[in-house]
Amino acid sequence: MNNKKPQNIREYKKWLKEEQKVEISDRTQTYYESVTGKIKKDFMESEFWTQLIGNLINYDSEYLMEKGYNLFIFIPGFKAELDMKSFDPFINKTFRKNVLENTRWPDAPQEGWILPNNWFTRINDIIRTMFVVRYLDGVDFMIEKIRSLCDQCSMKSEVDFKAKEEGYYAVHLYPKREFEIPRIDWETENIDVTIEIQITTQLQENIRRLLHKYYKKRREEMREEDIKWQWDYESDEFILNYLGHILHYVEGMIMDIRENQMEETL
Repeated sequence: MNNKKPQNIREYKKWLKEEQKVEISDRTQTYYESVTGKIKKDFMESEFWTQLIGNLINYDSEYLMEKGYNLFIFIPGFKAELDMKSFDPFINKTFRKNVLENTRWPDAPQEGWILPNNWFTRINDIIRTMFVVRYLDGVDFMIEKIRSLCDQCSMKSEVDFKAKEEGYYAVHLYPKREFEIPRIDWETENIDVTIEIQITTQLQENIRRLLHKYYKKRREEMREEDIKWQWDYESDEFILNYLGHILHYVEGMIMDIRENQMEETL
């Protein structure tokens, strides 16, 4: 058995073929896209998604009545989008989970290898969407509404509060439901799939767009840094990452000021 740790995607695909008997081919991609397309279609037609999209205006009105501000910034033509994770980023994510973040290498990660026979159940963002709220307390408001709707639709859900040292703040909410999918032999099977719903603020979404290319580059590299970014004050990472932390602090201050103003008017 080859215990050498793959350093990049090319080496990872070679390792998959030689050690796991998994070949990443055009057929693999076609199958992946067929399955994710069906999952997306079925989820868009689900009671949960239909109700969630139909409730957005009501959520905004309820928040406005309670807080005195709109929950969302609605623009002409606004509609929530469901995105499918494309194939190359998907394979990159299995690379991170199987190799880069695997502290047990050369053994499998704690929950086992992520391979074609289980990867639709193990990767939690093959279908994803995002809701951007105006203020920090709108995040908790949306969590409550979405989890309540999950309960109504008999769907399990988990919440992950993200707070990374690179200045990324957001909540990832994960509803889970059963889908019927085609197998590679075109028979069908039922599996549990997790959908990712990101909830973030307008300010954090702006900084996320600026930081995205740096997150992506760092995730896909295995490198030892001589100087941590926190000390490399001339780097783009230093500026952008700390900007993320500063904006999060500012959002907290905005909430404090807003609440004080509300108390004074009572």
